[in-house]
Amino acid sequence: MNRLILPAALLLALGLSACEQQPAVVTVPAAAAVPGPAGPTGATGAQGDTGNTGNTGTTGSTGDTGQTGDTGQTGDTGAKGDGTTVIIEPTTPPSN
Repeated sequence: MNRLILPAALLLALGLSACEQQPAVVTVPAAAAVPGPAGPTGATGAQGDTGNTGNTGTTGSTGDTGQTGDTGQTGDTGAKGDGTTVIIEPTTPPSN
């Protein structure tokens, strides 16, 4: 008989504690609203500001050298001299 008292007391304690619990409250979500028709189109916005001017480009590469020109025409023959030749000897520069 002593062996049955302990399980009976535990069963009684569990049964009474279960009776004191508050009932669970379940909140039902509200039904989703159905969207109506679209409204009228809004007014056009103001024009944006002009953008900044871009950066100047880099200087280009130097071009290739041009071709050599043609040889010029030979000049006319000079007039004959009177036969006198003057020779001037160079002077030596002064020593410092």
